[in-house]
Amino acid sequence: MQLSDFYFDLPDSLIARYPMPERTASRLLVLNGANGETRHQRFTDLPSLLSKDDLLIFNDTKVLPARLWGKKPTGGRLEILVERVLDNARVLAHIRSSKSPKSGAELHLVADQASDEVLSKVEVLGRQGALFELQFTERQTALEVMNAIGHMPLPPYIDRADELGDRDRYQTVFGKHEGAVAAPTAGLHFTEEFIAQCRAIGVDTGFVTLHVGAGTFQPVRVDNIAEHKMHAEYIEVSAEVCEQIKATRAKGGRVIAVGTTSVRSLETASQSGELRPFSGDSEIFIYPGYHFKSVDAMITNFHLPESTLIMLVSAFAGQANVLAAYREAVAQQYRFFSYGDAMLVLPSTASSEQ
Repeated sequence: MQLSDFYFDLPDSLIARYPMPERTASRLLVLNGANGETRHQRFTDLPSLLSKDDLLIFNDTKVLPARLWGKKPTGGRLEILVERVLDNARVLAHIRSSKSPKSGAELHLVADQASDEVLSKVEVLGRQGALFELQFTERQTALEVMNAIGHMPLPPYIDRADELGDRDRYQTVFGKHEGAVAAPTAGLHFTEEFIAQCRAIGVDTGFVTLHVGAGTFQPVRVDNIAEHKMHAEYIEVSAEVCEQIKATRAKGGRVIAVGTTSVRSLETASQSGELRPFSGDSEIFIYPGYHFKSVDAMITNFHLPESTLIMLVSAFAGQANVLAAYREAVAQQYRFFSYGDAMLVLPSTASSEQ
């Protein structure tokens, strides 16, 4: 398939720059991939669309305040976006500056773009491809520095500076494993009270971990999408959640992945043909033609044109169905992307091996 097969026109006015006042206040477009039918509902209607013995799978990664502002000893300004924490002192990061720093260089960290006061320091140890290996040289750990002076790494399409409220709202209420530089955005719609409502009708919940990397925002640069290489992201799927899924299937319930990251986690753990515990990096790329092994439905936000995420949803519900639903969402003025509205997506017959 060609990259252009996943393009749609999106007015800039439909990109959600801020979240709704309440997490559960978004709209919900329901897409049935078996016949392409759509329904327009509210996210608060979700419990009525679930059944006893269904299982919601959430991604419990936690977003790091991974954007750091800094300067070189010579005064040149730079921006650091931490991609992965290696240990207490070392990270892999993207660095944006007028000239790339060399190995051994010391970089000074400041509070924001306009600040001059040096609050911490890092040393450039070298490069790993496009990423720089940095070592924090002060007494605080890398995580302590980020939590003290870092900024929430809002996606490029939210073209504003992060604000205090983003510390809370660009984070799920159940996130607990620090390591992501982007939120698993379908989970942003849930509150603890709303999850309790789902459990009250007999819906179970389980958790996987996928630390979303900055590569999730990188554009696909090949016309033939089969030639695209995915960025690696760290995933953990526990034996406990594997048993939950087996028990759900045995009872006739559905496994409903909350977010494309949960989908990728479960499908990575199912690549042998059987769902098994998994811990490590994954570069799984799901696009039309893929047969899903562990997911019966998904909840997801609306994704960028020509992105790997819209390709994943298209693999699940059919490319023509998804693009038609997106065009309908535009016509109905749904809010798009991370702080936007949600979809409940049911599979096409061709996408599932179940």
